[in-house]
Amino acid sequence: MNSSRQGLTPQPPSAGPTAPNDAKGNISAAIRWWPALAGLAFGLFVARDLFDGTESGADLGAIVAASGLVYLGAAALHRRWTAWPVFFLSVLVIAAAKTARIGAGATWILLGLAGLFFAWGLLHDVRRSSFSAQAIGMAVFGTLAATVLVLDHVTGAYLVAAGLLLHAAWDAYHFRANRAVIRSMSEFCFVLDIALAAAIVITTSGD
Repeated sequence: MNSSRQGLTPQPPSAGPTAPNDAKGNISAAIRWWPALAGLAFGLFVARDLFDGTESGADLGAIVAASGLVYLGAAALHRRWTAWPVFFLSVLVIAAAKTARIGAGATWILLGLAGLFFAWGLLHDVRRSSFSAQAIGMAVFGTLAATVLVLDHVTGAYLVAAGLLLHAAWDAYHFRANRAVIRSMSEFCFVLDIALAAAIVITTSGD
């Protein structure tokens, strides 16, 4: 009788090796979310100059132009993955302009590149709706970036933040629709835009 009762008594689950499984789960999550994590890390890297007072939010206006350029470039080249090379090109332009201390020049160079991509799309008969949408988007974001150059630092900073939030909505739409750029770029850019916009508002309102 006692033996039957012991057989019916529920036994506690055995403590298996959960640490390796947890580690694998963390690695899998990091791999899955790498664009968002990379966007956050890059946003914090760029924002460090805002928090130490080296730059103001208005100095980041070229990033608004770059955000539109990435989408236009990918649409003009008709390859969604080319958003990443265009992104790195824009980073190179902004970094070079910053090193040469011609920050405003970065915006004009990026707008010039946008003109080249637009011409490329026209010459190669890119008449898809995606290209037209990105051309319009580039016009909007490019205009915002150029307008920042003629405003005072406070107003310009808030305009940059507004432009980044607007582009974050653009990222969210294209991520969900899976259009124009590769999804890793739209996810990366969404988090980057939100992080930078928040940093700009925080540092500007604290002045």
